[in-house]
Amino acid sequence: MRPLGNSLSTKITGILLVFFLVALTAIGITLFMSWQLQGAAAAINDAGSLRMRAYRIDQLLSRADIRSLTEPLAFAGNLRQELDEFEHVFDELRKGNPERPLFIPRDRGIPEDVERMAAYWFGNIRPVLDALITEPEPGRLAKDLPEFDRTIKTFVSSINEVVLKMEQSYARSTDILRASQVSLIALAVIGTLVLIRFFFVLVIRPVTELQTGIKRMEQEDFSVRVPVLGKDEFGELSDGFNRMAVHLQELYETLEERVAAKTRSLEEKNRQLEILYDMAAFLRQPQDVDTLCRGFLQRVQKMFGAAASSARLLDRDSRELCMTVHSGLDEVFIDREATLQCGECVCGQAARGGNSLVCEPERPDPTFDLGACKRAGFKLVSATPISANQLPLGIYNLYFLEAHPLSESDRQLLETLGQQLGIAIENQRLHASERELAVSEERNLLARELHDSIAQGLAFMNLQVQMLEDALRHEDLNQAQGTLAMLRQGVQESYDDVRELLVHFRTRVAKQDLAGAIGAALRRLADQSGIATELELEGGGAPLDAEVETQALYIVQEALSNVRKHAQAKSVHVSLHRGVHGLTLVVRDDGVGFDDDARDKEGHIGLQVMRERALRIGGNFSLNSATGRGTEVRLELPRINQEPN
Repeated sequence: MRPLGNSLSTKITGILLVFFLVALTAIGITLFMSWQLQGAAAAINDAGSLRMRAYRIDQLLSRADIRSLTEPLAFAGNLRQELDEFEHVFDELRKGNPERPLFIPRDRGIPEDVERMAAYWFGNIRPVLDALITEPEPGRLAKDLPEFDRTIKTFVSSINEVVLKMEQSYARSTDILRASQVSLIALAVIGTLVLIRFFFVLVIRPVTELQTGIKRMEQEDFSVRVPVLGKDEFGELSDGFNRMAVHLQELYETLEERVAAKTRSLEEKNRQLEILYDMAAFLRQPQDVDTLCRGFLQRVQKMFGAAASSARLLDRDSRELCMTVHSGLDEVFIDREATLQCGECVCGQAARGGNSLVCEPERPDPTFDLGACKRAGFKLVSATPISANQLPLGIYNLYFLEAHPLSESDRQLLETLGQQLGIAIENQRLHASERELAVSEERNLLARELHDSIAQGLAFMNLQVQMLEDALRHEDLNQAQGTLAMLRQGVQESYDDVRELLVHFRTRVAKQDLAGAIGAALRRLADQSGIATELELEGGGAPLDAEVETQALYIVQEALSNVRKHAQAKSVHVSLHRGVHGLTLVVRDDGVGFDDDARDKEGHIGLQVMRERALRIGGNFSLNSATGRGTEVRLELPRINQEPN
């Protein structure tokens, strides 16, 4: 922290305060001297007034002698009035009056002279005047008048001397006042020059130096430095400017090097992004896990200049890492490293910890057994985990014949590539599981439909064969012929069921033409059974997913199959309505119908199959039927829920 005495604001405030106090003192002295001069002028005026009043008293006495005091009381009153006025002025002159103001000068012995004048007045003049006021006799006045006249003149002479001294003192004080005013002018000039110099040194010069430095810096002259002229605020600014100039000079001198470093960094980032993009494009292609790993290793091995590579996938049951794909490794190494326990060697540690590890076989770590890698001649081995959703799936290795350390960015790139490979492997497994699940579901549906159609027909024919054997054993020709007719009918129905199932499972909605596929199914029903069919199309809108509409077609075919087998209907009406909210299918017949509760208790497989198909595609399935009133099957597929849950 800067000391308070070195602060520029403290210096400016201090010097301005000094000049203010000096100016205030000088002005105060000038005002006081002016006040004193005004008092001295009033004293000179009153002293002159005393002289005039002394002459008036003398003239009053002279005129009284001429008139022989015909009116003594009037004379005494006038004399008393003149005397009172004289002594009032004289007393104010002696004591002074600050209100007027009035002061006698205190130099040249003037106060002593005034006191001598007072003593002379009260000792020589006042007693005579008091006697005349008390006893105004003409004879006495005539006798004392010459002597009183001389006394008055002596008193007036002393007044003149005092007035002269006052005038001399007044002149001297006026000279002093003028000298003070001249000093004030000189002080103002000198103070202005000192302030100009002060501000030039403390403010203008540092600002000018900073402006010059800034202009030179604008011209890319980073060697500029400004002098530090003090320890105040401008000194700190100058020091900060110099530090900034040093920093900018260092930055400018290393600019090309830093630009080159940033360029290399950007090139490295671009290379990594290109690697990630190419690898992502490759991993998105549909292929099996081994092909994925093999293509992945080929690319990574080429990118990093490795001599060999391998990929090990984790068996979650045995917790073993099994080598599935490799490149550039000899048979001995492969036999030794075919399987590793999770946690064993550097590969197992990488799989367990979830982080890439890099080791040098020639600098063995007691934690890892790198004997096989060392015997194979590898100088550097990296093990990077393969993971998806933070779950370990395995690891992949790069083997180098030269020991060159991998940078942190290279290790991060290897880990990112391992995550991409893990996601691709997991996606392949999920797709395979999804295909297996779909095949399993289709097999279940096929088994149920076979059970509901062909299996029942075969059971019926098996019973008829037993009856035929019994008729032949008893040589009952009529019963045998009747049984053969039933067998022929059962075989024909089973044949029709097989053909229907084949058509059913081969049918797909081509080019999103669900209406055309339903129309074809209705035409087959009419040809096979002679039932009148009708298709009603309503609304418009974008088709749903092809698989969804295929499953909807299967539900319609199952409903039409039930109409042919069980409904004994004369006509079937199918309506297809499309809208912005989805699709609605209704299959309605005029057959015998059935009791919903009784049919549910029987567990009819065909109805259960339709419900399961509707559930798979996120649809709403409903069935409405009553004995003797036909049957209505309704399927609603909302557009917002096209995928199965």
